[in-house]
Amino acid sequence: MMPMESESVATILCTSKQTRFNIATPNYRELDIEGLNIVVTSGPHSTAKGKEKAKARSDGTEILSNASLRLKAGQRYALLGRNGTGKSTLLKAIAEKFIPGIPEETRIAILQQTQVSDAEADGTLPGSSVSQTIRGDRLVSEEVIERATARSEVQREIQVLSNAISSTDPCGSLRGLRQLRYQRLQKELFLRDKDARLRSGARGLQARKALIAKEKEVAAMQSQRDQPDDEIPSEVLAKETSEAADLLAELELQVEPTKVAETESRAKRILSGLGFSEEYMQKPIASLSGGWRMRTALAAVLLQETDILILDEPTNFLDLLGIIWLQNHLSSLAERDDAPTLIIVSHDRDFISLCADILIIKDKGLTYFHGDLPVYEASKAEKRLHMNKMKEAKEKQKEHMEKTIARNMKEGRAKDDQNKIRQAKSRQKKLNDRWGLEVNSQGGRFKLNRDLVGYHLTSRAEIEVEEEDRPVSLVLPTTTDLRFPGPLLSLEQVSFRYTSLSKARKAAAPSPFALGGITLSVHMGDRIGIVGLNGSGKSTLVKLLVEETKPTSGTLTTHPRLKLGYYSQHAVDDLRRLGNPPVAGALDEGAVRGLLGSLGLPGRLASDVPLRKLSGGQLVRLQLARLLWRRPHCLVLDEVTTHLDYETVAALRDALRGWEGAVVLVSHDRWFVRGVVEGLVDDVNANSENGEGDEDEERPRRRVVYRLRAGQMTELKGGVGEFEEGVGKRVRKLMNS
Repeated sequence: MMPMESESVATILCTSKQTRFNIATPNYRELDIEGLNIVVTSGPHSTAKGKEKAKARSDGTEILSNASLRLKAGQRYALLGRNGTGKSTLLKAIAEKFIPGIPEETRIAILQQTQVSDAEADGTLPGSSVSQTIRGDRLVSEEVIERATARSEVQREIQVLSNAISSTDPCGSLRGLRQLRYQRLQKELFLRDKDARLRSGARGLQARKALIAKEKEVAAMQSQRDQPDDEIPSEVLAKETSEAADLLAELELQVEPTKVAETESRAKRILSGLGFSEEYMQKPIASLSGGWRMRTALAAVLLQETDILILDEPTNFLDLLGIIWLQNHLSSLAERDDAPTLIIVSHDRDFISLCADILIIKDKGLTYFHGDLPVYEASKAEKRLHMNKMKEAKEKQKEHMEKTIARNMKEGRAKDDQNKIRQAKSRQKKLNDRWGLEVNSQGGRFKLNRDLVGYHLTSRAEIEVEEEDRPVSLVLPTTTDLRFPGPLLSLEQVSFRYTSLSKARKAAAPSPFALGGITLSVHMGDRIGIVGLNGSGKSTLVKLLVEETKPTSGTLTTHPRLKLGYYSQHAVDDLRRLGNPPVAGALDEGAVRGLLGSLGLPGRLASDVPLRKLSGGQLVRLQLARLLWRRPHCLVLDEVTTHLDYETVAALRDALRGWEGAVVLVSHDRWFVRGVVEGLVDDVNANSENGEGDEDEERPRRRVVYRLRAGQMTELKGGVGEFEEGVGKRVRKLMNS
């Protein structure tokens, strides 16, 4: 039993079943934990004992109850679950080894999706299990290597031993060796203390004995460290002087030039794959934005040698080149003999297609499915349909049997026919004791001695149809009447260039064009997709469309009655600065509440919770509500899926596909673009053989995908698939270089 305090404001309490016998050498890349319970409580409870711990568990929020956590070595798992089910809590409990049964020696690396704005404010680098203070002068490449390898700690130990060995003091080598041993024992003592404070019962007693033994070992080493020179025997001095030299040689092997060069080369390849140029690799960490800090943290995690790798929304802040590179990199890890076990949380359905197994957290339990997400969803829908049909058939059969039993009992008693009475009682016994499923979990015929062993009251379980999750539903309001036709937005040979101040002339000097010769028109009902890598000019084009920036040349015209809704990729950060609840000060509170409720922000969540306490996904919904309140004719959406979970992304995709207004979409999410812009639907829900969405409009929608590259816009006849294919070729060259 192991409650564990995670933070000063919240506590994660974990318990699980464990055997008392060490039956095999542990595989650090595997987890097989039964009876897992996780509770999150408010406030620290590390000093609570006995009944106080039980009370803390009863007062907290239960995340898992008697669940089974099973991870196979080298497998890739996609962790699914609605917002609030506890995905992040489970990942943190695994990474921090709060769960009893995770060996302390297991190497676990985690990228956590943290508040980037908070990281920028308090000077920390987000994305790891323990945020680290930034050294402003440390460069990106240096920070990645340091976080992944702890090279500075090895170098510090080398420096301590080198200074000791080169000193004129005859006992210098011995003193340096004992100092290092003492420091290492202090770290081991911390782990023993953590174990002893958090365990109870027989295991707690064993852990406290181990702690006492370690405390004695530390005290003995401290005595040795402080031992006067004249009390050290000559043979001990010679022996430990030799051991100091051996340890120094061992440490120097870890930082020998070939290994350092290999590590630096790997770090450079990873940073390049994630979009860092040579110039950005040499930038100080403190000068980076939150998005680039998250990429730095991701690079450090990927560089580590680890047994279990946990990535929480790793594709946020990556363009398609980085996403596809990361997909290929993680897939290539599976070819290694010591491939780490991978757990991924992501809203990008194309990205998590690299996972061969699904791990679902639902109803305080964990369930498993071998296969990718589309197969899982198809299997779940097929199973629900099959179970519904089976239940309906059994209910009809039961109704018929009950009528037959009642008729036979009535006729048997009237005619004193004991055969009919016995037959009726026999059938009633079958209904009472042997009614239910007639197939086992593998689909074969149910056998009592095989499928239901042990004491039981009935030989078969009731047919239970898994309750379908209430689908995420996003309702977009209808648009207002334009009164007369015409394009909503029109760009004619628009170009744009930034200006910079010339130091020599103290005047505005023209820079190269960021966009050149853009011609684009957007009509009612159009679906326009804009794709491109970072720096290609997508955000500049969007700002021109929404008139945040004026073109250097060319013309932009808008419909006189146009109502435009613009979602900026920085919308979440902007909302966090407001601070008030969503409906605070609303003129028509009832209507506002209705709109917020339709977008998943109901009740007190809309009226009482400050914006800074809302999750990223909730803030996205709020910003959408602010846009939709005006009932716009055109939505310009710049990376709208970044903070949403995959269910909400799917709901937004469906809502936008059938909306009557125009949509201009900038996104790196290929699945989302294919659905909204190209009108494709999932194989599970497809109504036609080619997967095309239904066109219910009077005229077919205009669906176009444009690619921006070096400020030039071209139409992609092959859609987002053509863009993906081109980026894939670049990734292959990058990985082979």
